[in-house]
Formats: sequence, structure tokens, C-alpha cells
Amino acid sequence: MLINSNDYLQALESVRTQIQNARYKAVLGMNREQILLYWNIGRIIAENNNYGSGFVENLARDIKLNFPDAKGYSARNLRYMKKFAEIVPCKEKVQTVSALLTWSHNSYLFDKTKTIDEYLWYAAQTIENGWSLSSLEYYVGTKTYQRQALGEKATNYKIMLPQPQSNLAIETLKNPYVFDFVGQREGIIEREIEHELIANIAKTIMELGTGFAFVGNQYHLEISGKDYYLDLLFYNTKLRCYIVIELKNTEFKPEYAGKLNFYLSAVDDLLRYEHDNPSIGILLCKERDRLTAEYALRDINKPIGVSEYRLSDFVPHELADTLPSAEDIEKRINGKYEIEE
Repeated sequence: MLINSNDYLQALESVRTQIQNARYKAVLGMNREQILLYWNIGRIIAENNNYGSGFVENLARDIKLNFPDAKGYSARNLRYMKKFAEIVPCKEKVQTVSALLTWSHNSYLFDKTKTIDEYLWYAAQTIENGWSLSSLEYYVGTKTYQRQALGEKATNYKIMLPQPQSNLAIETLKNPYVFDFVGQREGIIEREIEHELIANIAKTIMELGTGFAFVGNQYHLEISGKDYYLDLLFYNTKLRCYIVIELKNTEFKPEYAGKLNFYLSAVDDLLRYEHDNPSIGILLCKERDRLTAEYALRDINKPIGVSEYRLSDFVPHELADTLPSAEDIEKRINGKYEIEE
């Protein structure tokens, strides 16, 4: 007998959800027990340093003899366990942070981070954003902790935005942003950089951070019969607001903040819905003096942050002709790029 009523389908969905949740908890529980085991073994190894360098090799051999089917107890992995216990000495942090990561994530961080604060920051970001190991490798490789958690930031977010949005916006901002997939060359202009960012939108969003959804570039606004164009317009699902990004291939100038302030007023009036938070502006400049930026933002009435950006290494003039021109990039964006015979 085939039952196809709405009540049955709802009951089936509830059962499926319960099974999926139980499976997830079982996997998470197994991972937690493994991580705690590794930490405890690492603590024992760290406490027995007096046996010298041969201790870990002997331990790995004897574990293999006692548990021939057990995996994960090589001398190399045992050294990671020791490093684990040294980097994260607090068992509470192991239970609430480390145990929520896979051993692959953890061991990578043990190799690449230098302090407990750096380790915990990357671990928390991985948990919150669901970073795969390859994503984590990207963010560590581009020094995201130094640029996002430690970087000097020039914003008026704390004044112009309510809590907790202000803190979240400040935490989201990086300095500098690294667009290393955009080739630096002599005379490169803002529109060319913008086109490259759009042509590599997935990488651009990855660099901007979690929650960014692309809305458009050179986004058109008509105000009092005049046309205005926003360089880049995004919506951030975590901040629940529009984010206007203006690109300047020069050092920061105070007048840039006034123009972005105008754009944010227009976006709030023309695009923002009732449930949206106030729109946020980010000025990305080639160079930025923090004090100059702070003075420029002091009496601005819209939330704006000013950061620098970096492109890939400068390309010598003699090689510049081999790179695509602005027209080539334009064609590629419009889906009209053709390879010449």
C-alpha cells in the first residue's frame, strides 16, 4: 500500500531528519573522542621528554605491536599529537574548539600557526564557515589572520552601526585585501582591475569573506535624471545589508569618502528593504594613511571602511604586451571572447 498524504510525507521528513541528526552526532562524537585521545597521548609524550629523540619512534613501534590493526599512530602523527598538547594546553579548548575539527584540519594548523590565538582564530573560522581543508589552506596561505584579526583598520563602523553588526563588520574587514589573481602592470587602471575581479568572481568572493553575494558591477543608479555607477555592489547575508565597494588605484583621498557616502545614501533609499540593515561602504585604495582616513570618516554619516589592496607581483614593461588588454577583458566578461586562429 502506497501512502502519499501530506501527513505521511511530513512524518517521513521528520524521521529522515532524526536519522540524519543522529548520524551527524555519531560522527561528531567519534571525532571528538579521537581528538581527545590524540591530545591525551600528546600530553603524555610532552611529559616524557627526558627519554630523548628516540622516545617517539619506540612508542610508535610498541603501539603497532600492541594494536596491529590500529591506524594513526605513526611516529609522524605522534609528533603532531605532542605539538597539539603544547599548542592547546587547555582541555576545555580541546573539547569546545579542536574536537569540532577533523584531525587533518588540526594537524595542518599545528604546522602553520605560531600562537594559540592564531590557531584558535583559524579553528573558530573553520567551524563557523565550514571551511574544507583546501579552503583553510588558502586562508592561512594568504595570511588572513594577520590581515583580518590583527590588521589596522580605519572605519567608522563602531559609531555608525548598532551592535552586534558593528563588531561583525569590523571583524569582516581586511587590510590589505589580496587579489593575487589580478596581474599588476604599469598603467593598470581601476576599470581593468574591476573587470579582472568580476572575471574571477569566485576568487574575489573568497577573498572578501563569508556571506558575500555578487549583485553587479558598474551598478546603475539614476538620481534626479543623472546616471551614477557603483564599482561593485554586493549583499552580505551575515551582515544582512548591501555592501558598496569602490576601487581606487591611487592613495586614499578624503573626497573619496564623500562620494561613497553619497552612494550609500542612494542605495539605502532606492534598494534597501525594510528588513535590511544599513548599507556599508568599503573603499579599496592602492595606499592608505590610517590617520588621514580616520579624519575623513569622522563626520561622515554612513558606515565606511578604508583598506588597501594588493595585486600580484609587478609585471615588467617588456612583458605587459603579452597580457590581455582592457578590451579583451571586456569581451570576456560579456561572453564574446574568441581565441584567434
